[in-house]
Parts: sequence; C-alpha cells; structure tokens
Amino acid sequence: MADQRSDEGAQFGERSLGFETLAVHAGQPPDPATGAVVPPIYQTSTFAQSAVGAHQGYEYSRSGNPTRSALESCLAALEGATHGSAFSSGLAAEDAVLRTLTHGDHVVIGDDVYGGTYRLLAQVHAPAGVQFTSVALGDPASVLAAWRPSTRMLWVETPSNPLLRIADIAVLAELAHARGAKVIVDNTFATPYLQQPLALGADVVVHSTTKYLGGHSDVVGGFVATSDPEVADRIAYLQNAVGAVPGPFDCFLVLRGVKTLAVRMERHCTNAQQVAEALVAHPGVDRVYFPGLPTHAGHQIAAQQMRGFGGMVSFTVRGGESDALTVAASTSIFTLAESLGAVESLIEHPHRMTHASVADSALAVDPALLRLSVGLESADDLVSDLHFALAAVDSG
Repeated sequence: MADQRSDEGAQFGERSLGFETLAVHAGQPPDPATGAVVPPIYQTSTFAQSAVGAHQGYEYSRSGNPTRSALESCLAALEGATHGSAFSSGLAAEDAVLRTLTHGDHVVIGDDVYGGTYRLLAQVHAPAGVQFTSVALGDPASVLAAWRPSTRMLWVETPSNPLLRIADIAVLAELAHARGAKVIVDNTFATPYLQQPLALGADVVVHSTTKYLGGHSDVVGGFVATSDPEVADRIAYLQNAVGAVPGPFDCFLVLRGVKTLAVRMERHCTNAQQVAEALVAHPGVDRVYFPGLPTHAGHQIAAQQMRGFGGMVSFTVRGGESDALTVAASTSIFTLAESLGAVESLIEHPHRMTHASVADSALAVDPALLRLSVGLESADDLVSDLHFALAAVDSG
C-alpha cells in the first residue's frame, strides 16, 4: 500500500504533521474568546460592523462563516491543498467546478460514474453548451481517442461508482496536462485518508462530505480542494455568487466526523475485504467488484496510489435482477438505502436507485448488480447477513 502519512499535509509552524493529527487539529485551534476546544457553531446570518466596511473578517454567512472556515481549512489540509470551499452538497461542489467551463468546452469523463454526476452534465451543463464524452479511464488509448482540441477537463472517479474501477491518476494527469486540460478527481470513495489526488498530479479534488467525511448519515455537504490559485478564486466566487453553501451546524457535523476518519477507514477497509472474499466464495454470486481482490483489474494501481482499498463492494447475483432485488430486501444488518460511507452498512440496487438516471444510456448499470457500503459492524455478522439474504433466493 502507498504510505500517505501526511508530510504532504499542512504545516504547523516548523513541524510536518501526520494525517490523524491534522484531522483533529487543522483549522480548529481553541476558541480565543472562551478556550472551547471544539470550534463554536456560529449560528448567525450576519455580523456587526463597527463602521461601513469595517468588520472582523465576516459580513454575511453566505459569503463566509467561522465554522465553515474551520471546516474548509481542515479538509484542505487533509487533501494537501492550499484552498478549500465547502458546499451544501456534493453535486453543488461538482456544479461549481463545471461552471468554470464555457460554451463549447469539452469534458472527458469515465464510463462508470455516479448517476448524479452524469445527470448534472447531460441535463444541466450540456444544454448550456458544455460537451462531454464518456470513456474507460483505465485505458489511456481510449482517453486519447476521445480527446478534442476543445477538451478542457478530465473528470476522474477512482474508485468509480458503482463498479469500483481504478484509474491511474498520475498517468491521466500527465496526459491531460500535456494537452492543456485540468484533472478533476472525485475522491469521495477513497477519502483523503486513503488517497491524495493532488499529490498524484490532479488539479482539483471534489467530495461529497455526506459520505465518509461526515460518516454518520446525519449531514449533506460537498467540498472542493485545489492548490491552483486561479481555480480557487473562481470556485470561491461561485460559492458566494450562487450561494449553495452549508449551514454552520452542517459544517460542525462534518468536522466532528473527520476527527475519526482515519480509524473509521481502517475498519471499513478491513470489513470490506472480508465481505468481498466471502462473496467470491459464494455460489450464488457471479462477479465481485472490489479493488482489494488480486483478481481486480485495477488491484496493482490501487495498491500503488491508495493506502487501503476502501469500504465499498459491488457484486452481481447469479440469478439476475429479480434475485438481486430479493437479496436487497432480505438483509437485516445491511439497510436498504441510498448513500454510503457511514458507520452502518447499506445495500442498494444501483440500476433502480442511485443510477436510475443513466438507465437508458451507455452508462446503464447491470440490473443484477448490488452495491454495498460496508460499515463498522462485526464483519462476521455482515457476512452472515449476506449469506442469509442469498439463501432467500434459493428458498424462494
């Protein structure tokens, strides 16, 4: 596994600190007014000014809020970035990045991306003149074949959603930069604990903080990190101008979740490995998608650019869609629900749920596929739960 202890992270004075230390402390000094060790929730819409234009750094909470600033500083440090902007959702963060494009610009995206990302491009930005092509990002030749003189952005999910494909960020960054394009990496599945795309050559990182960063299924949010000052200025402008910002309590919840990110991700990875190996051995399962399996096409690249293989596992049920739906409805520990990355385990049917928006496109998901977000419960219990659900197919 790649060692991503953060000498790449932010500096506190002369000292370079590890990821876990940054997660607890970056952007979060004790409150100077009270000594509170947790950043206060500044639940206010506006801030007093001593004279016109004379304020203490904050005017209005859409433009800036101290709790949001703490979150932005912390997450930027974890990604090894100099700038960070928090948003009200992951899609709001993605939308801000896509708004840096202009009419006629072209984007190359993976052929296995989150359905909401595809919908945002196809139904919102494409009608406004942004063009895009979806290709297999694991094949640089396919990326080059899709390239146009107008290509300005290469959009990467790795691991991808829901097939957990792996893209070589360093190779794609070199390819894109040689042609004058920016590389955007959706790092939601990996988190900055497992993977730091900026250190591998990416220009911008996006997150749904709803997922592993928040980690407790109690908040919705998004984030953009970059060390490119021009991109950072544009994203910050759009954050304020469009106004898709998180409230201070949402920022507090994500900050609280981030403090335990490292220890949670270790358990997610361990549990997911055990679940994936159990599914491989089950006769009712056709294929298992998990980069921690040596048979996974992206296993070696994942081992090079990630600290661990993550907590997401997808698999196809041998009996097809009807049996997959039976399995999804038969678990008791895995909750049938959308979303991912929280302490509790979730199961979902992408074709009818998270990826329904691409059901009639080239990105359509196999109806026999189920996606697991493997949580922090006992791994033995999770395996038993899946065995029980798979047995429901046979008994039916």
